[in-house]
Amino acid sequence: MNPFDLFASVSRSPYAHARAEKKNDGKKRIGYFCSYAPEELVHAAGAIPFRLFGARRDIRAADAHLQSYCCSLVRGGLEDALQKELDFLDGAVFPHTCDSIQRLSDIWRLNAGFPIHFDVVMPVKLNTSSARQYMIDVLAKFRKDLEESLQVSISDDAIVESIRLYNRIRDRLEKLYLIRSGNPESLPPSAMNMVMKSAMIMDRAVFLEALEQLLETLSNTKAQSGGSKRKRILISGGICNHPDIYDVLAEAGGDVVWDDLCTGYRYAGGRIDESADPIEAIADRYLTRMACPAKHLSNTARGEHLLEAVREQKIEGVVFLLLKFCDPHAFDYPYLKQFLDDKGIPNILVEVEEQPAPEGQLRTRFETFVDML
Repeated sequence: MNPFDLFASVSRSPYAHARAEKKNDGKKRIGYFCSYAPEELVHAAGAIPFRLFGARRDIRAADAHLQSYCCSLVRGGLEDALQKELDFLDGAVFPHTCDSIQRLSDIWRLNAGFPIHFDVVMPVKLNTSSARQYMIDVLAKFRKDLEESLQVSISDDAIVESIRLYNRIRDRLEKLYLIRSGNPESLPPSAMNMVMKSAMIMDRAVFLEALEQLLETLSNTKAQSGGSKRKRILISGGICNHPDIYDVLAEAGGDVVWDDLCTGYRYAGGRIDESADPIEAIADRYLTRMACPAKHLSNTARGEHLLEAVREQKIEGVVFLLLKFCDPHAFDYPYLKQFLDDKGIPNILVEVEEQPAPEGQLRTRFETFVDML
């Protein structure tokens, strides 16, 4: 199977992939909902971190435990757990992020039926004098919790090896982003979504090998000459579990050449110092990479970061893709929109739930937006 077919298969059927692979490798799978989950430590413990994206079907059982105004990521993840769709997981880790995820942690622990459960309560303000030491202490505790729950010993050498692996993955992912930005025709519209989703699901060493194969096949692609009339689009938001959105945008004349997503470029952002104390180095990445709206780096950090991406990637329009009832990103949106409006950068807001909006409706909105550009 060629790399792109592999990524397409994994992203479309993540649970089936995980079940099949677990039979082969026997490794534990630890679920997580947020990019602040310390994956390097989970990997160093011999387990595979598995990103949960929520159900793409009607949600019923979870509504007995959660209010209807919780986002579909939270409700959908619990739905899949209650319906035994996540039977391949051995447990889950819940970083301190939004209110809904924090409440889900208790509900999950009491009702999902998994033997392993972790809470990782990281600092919210990342720019205080005490934030770094607090982050280090939290990660050190998580290391001990992993050792006790998985009955393993996690050495510094094992963590450094995981750091090296993740640094290589992030380097290659950034290279792939740059290739697609330079030549959008080098990959199908939804390719980056499929690759990024696979990066959070597959055995990381296996993923890296497939990613490097994909990059090798793309190594001879040439950047566009600049004569294309297609519009360069950036998607900003939390998660994107709807790759069809990329295809509909492409049909409307817009190429998604960059993103600012938790399940996109933000996941690949930041490197970890391989020569420093490994726990401190992981903490430093969380403190210095671009924060999501559930964390505070500065009053203008996210707006400035978005404008920088727009400038560097020659973006012509921004699509805000927001999960309905996602409070952090909803609060963030007006401030980010103002940043773009002040610079005259066209933008549009699209809300999504577990089921995408009707394709015809999306197509009409995207065609209008692209025509405006």
